[in-house]
Amino acid sequence: MTQTGERRAATPAAETTGGLAVRDLRKSYGPVPVLTGVDLTVPDGALTAVLGRSGCGKTTLLRLVAGFDRPDAGTISIGGVPVAGAGSVLPPEQRRIGYVTQEGSLFPHLTVAANVGFALPRRARLGPLVDELLELVGLDTRFARRFPHELSGGQQQRVALARTLATRPRLVLLDEPFSSLDADLRESTRQAVTQALAAAGTTTVLVTHDQAEALSLASSVALMRDGRIVQVAPPAQLYRHPVDRETAAFVGDVVALPGEANDGRAECALGTVRLHPGAPAGPGTVLVRPEQIILDGAAAGVPAEVLAVEYFGHDGLVRLGLAAGPPVLARCPAHRLPQIGTQVRIAVQGEAGFDPERGTPPH
Repeated sequence: MTQTGERRAATPAAETTGGLAVRDLRKSYGPVPVLTGVDLTVPDGALTAVLGRSGCGKTTLLRLVAGFDRPDAGTISIGGVPVAGAGSVLPPEQRRIGYVTQEGSLFPHLTVAANVGFALPRRARLGPLVDELLELVGLDTRFARRFPHELSGGQQQRVALARTLATRPRLVLLDEPFSSLDADLRESTRQAVTQALAAAGTTTVLVTHDQAEALSLASSVALMRDGRIVQVAPPAQLYRHPVDRETAAFVGDVVALPGEANDGRAECALGTVRLHPGAPAGPGTVLVRPEQIILDGAAAGVPAEVLAVEYFGHDGLVRLGLAAGPPVLARCPAHRLPQIGTQVRIAVQGEAGFDPERGTPPH
């Protein structure tokens, strides 16, 4: 593959700017509300992942943005152009959106080159653009004459993306595009797809239920729950500063302990822990990631007993029994995993999250 700067020069890019703006979007199917006031902004050229469990409203949001369904209320703008709201809805074919599904949906009777060039003018299909698009997604010209059934699942997804980029979309929607791939293909395909989108400067929304996928690929993650987006943040901020206990548990393992917060610190079964800035005083739940719990901590650390060890190769989870409070999990490098029955002292490294009790001012 050529360098990113060279690919950008050879690749068609969206002509308009402005990204995606969704405001107070609402949708019900009969008496069942699915979206209950969704707000989302995706900056021009950025990749935002919409993350959530099945049934939270992700697919409905994508269908409304694409124009396949009409919202009951709210507005949608793409590239600065209103496409839904105020009594008018722009048809899907006029929104200049690229949509890539799990299956890729290639035409089985057409070659790779014909699939990529399908929406192009005839003269463009015969020029160098198709080869440049294939190169952009990590496929060389040897693939141009192959048919979809001669490709792996990952290669098919790359061809589907190349076909989408050929139309110079304002926005690309990725609907669980990697979920059907084998584990060994998933990572390489993810990298190729995100590199291609970055090179083309395309505004992108990735819908997924895979936390690792959202955190590793997107510049911003919008966590969706029960028809609403409950938090939008860069991946590291979402992981380290979750808005509540449920968010913390969804994006990774979490140790949740009752505690009392005061002046930026909290008392809990793990002793005194520092809290993220802005945590309110009062009772609530202290949120600690397992990798923050350090074994053989300072002499002032909390005593604990190793109850169980789960080995993963590169690291492992250690289940620890405390003198006061429920067992907790710590994540340790594989070479430092203790033996079951070992007595250790543990301490929390870094700042913990805090979810105040209902009625306590939010942080």
